[in-house]
Order: sequence, then C-alpha cells, then structure tokens
Amino acid sequence: MTCCERLRQLPLLGRLLRHRFIKFGIVGASGTLVNVAVLYLAQETLLVAITPPSLRLNLSLAVAIFFATINNFLLNRAWTWLDRQPHVHTPILLQFGQYTIACWLGIALQFALTHAFTSHLHYLLANVLAIIIASIANFVLNDHWTFGRLRLLIRRWRRQHPQHGDSLGPPRR
Repeated sequence: MTCCERLRQLPLLGRLLRHRFIKFGIVGASGTLVNVAVLYLAQETLLVAITPPSLRLNLSLAVAIFFATINNFLLNRAWTWLDRQPHVHTPILLQFGQYTIACWLGIALQFALTHAFTSHLHYLLANVLAIIIASIANFVLNDHWTFGRLRLLIRRWRRQHPQHGDSLGPPRR
C-alpha cells in the first residue's frame, strides 16, 4: 500500500484527498483569476475617475471579491457539489448566504492563524500555513452546511433509526 493510499484511508484527510476537495481547489484557483481580472479592470478602467486612489482600490477590491465569490459559489454548486442538488432543497439565495458566511469565517480564521503563527514562523510561511488550514475548514463547512452533507446524514440516520422519530436535527421534509 502506497503512502497516498494510506492517507486516503484516514477519515478527514482521506475525504480531502478525494475528488471533491480537488474540485474545490480548482474552483478556488478560478476565483483567484476572476478576482485579479476584475480588480485590474475596475482599478484601471471602470473606477479610474474615483479619488483618492485608496478609495478606488477599496472599491475595486470589493467588486473583485464580490464577483470572485459569485464565480466560486456557482462553480462549486454546479460542479463540486453537483451530486447533492437533488437531495438538498435549500433556496439558492439562502445557499449563497451560507456560502458567503463560510467564506468570511475562512477569512477570519486565516487572519487569526497568520497572526498566531508569525510569533514562531516567517510571516509568508505563517500565511501559507494559515491559508491551507482555512481552506480545509472552509471546505468542511461548505460540505456539511452549505451543500447539505449534514442534512443528508440526518436523513440517513432517521431512515436507519425510525424509532427515534424527530429527535435529531431539523424537521423532516
């Protein structure tokens, strides 16, 4: 058995090394490209008349992050978690809100971890480590909350344990 095969058998790490996490990473990379392209377009053409330059940069960043977030949500919904759509009946706007909250929690975690790690590591290494941890947390949160793995597990548990009724989780649909 190879090292990769052994790692895939570990509960959390194994799930991350499978296809869904790789898709999540590819979508994240596409979001980075969208972010950079929109930032450049907004900063250099669309918002060029806005002064002072710091205000223009802040507005450009907000627009870039907004479009990258929409890009990532739609691609993750349509590709990374496509298999869940028939089973998860969350309205798209609510799901987008959940996705956005998960992203902001990931950003906050990255920020906090980068600061915590800089007391022991170079700030660039600290940031890369924080990005990796925050990305995993973001994936797990989106997998369980936004794209419904938790609801699917609750439904499966209810089917396997009908004697417990509705004692677990939200009401049945």
